[in-house]
Amino acid sequence: MKQLLALFFARNKEYYRDRASLIWSFVMPPLIVGVVALAFADGGQPLFKVGLSGDPGSSFAQPLRADYIRTINYSDHAAALIKIQHHQLDLLLAADQPGRYWINPTSQRGQVLEQLLLATHPDWQRQEAAGRAVRYVDWVIPGILGMNIMFSGLFGIGYVIVRYRKNGVLKRLQATPATPFQFLTAQVLSRLIIMMIVSALVYVACDLFLDFIMLGRYLDLLLIALVGNIAILSLGLIVASRLASEELANGLLNFFSFPMLLLSEVWFSLDGAPAWLSQVSQLLPLTHLVQAARSVMLEGAGLAAIAHHLWAMLAMAAIFLGVSAVLFRWR
Repeated sequence: MKQLLALFFARNKEYYRDRASLIWSFVMPPLIVGVVALAFADGGQPLFKVGLSGDPGSSFAQPLRADYIRTINYSDHAAALIKIQHHQLDLLLAADQPGRYWINPTSQRGQVLEQLLLATHPDWQRQEAAGRAVRYVDWVIPGILGMNIMFSGLFGIGYVIVRYRKNGVLKRLQATPATPFQFLTAQVLSRLIIMMIVSALVYVACDLFLDFIMLGRYLDLLLIALVGNIAILSLGLIVASRLASEELANGLLNFFSFPMLLLSEVWFSLDGAPAWLSQVSQLLPLTHLVQAARSVMLEGAGLAAIAHHLWAMLAMAAIFLGVSAVLFRWR
């Protein structure tokens, strides 16, 4: 235990003394959020979006087929209704319920589409799904926080251990009573605590600046961050387990991080994307972290609703840790 604590505190001191890295960890996420908030201050693109639940090949949505209207197919009608409540869809039609449409009564664009629909189908019945509008910045906040966790976790532990190996630090540690398990545990715990503190402070700062939506419980969000951090740190350990080249480590870390950045719905939704792309994204830990955080923050989801995301991240963490333990070497 003494060896583990000594390694733990040594890593913490090393991080605190690296002023540039410490300051950047706090400055980068609020800076990105601020730029995004300014860029989308007008409320987003003036594009009509209609959700179609059920059979996409049926002709029930023909009244709203036009170049200026984007249609998105949903297999889950309940999920599409949540989009209506959050103003992420302007109108919703269902194949199994012809003659009915769903609209948010406070959506101005929805009202425009409603008039277009009723002009040709005046007998269609209106169904309301009220809810608070979700700004783009509200939607993107969980993604940015998850992105910060991803980069801090992958590079904060993967790059550092590779540098230790290259500089001969691990070779010296091998001559001490410390075991690989103690060393890796100390590195993970140190980085985990730092990332949790940084994420909490960044969350508070962004909330004060942007006043974004938070409908769920903070304890649930904290648990998501904790499990997500562990999964991503475990992935970083795979890169750190054998490499001694910082250049190669940097390339591999980017190889892991950029697919997650593109496919984990950090900046944009995969609604309307091919089904196989959404299935591939479910293999990435950041996807489960971001989706679980969005469910809690924007929908007020509880632990039962996000349990599958937590289990997925824990399973990934166990696999990554197992691979890291097998591959790890001191030299």
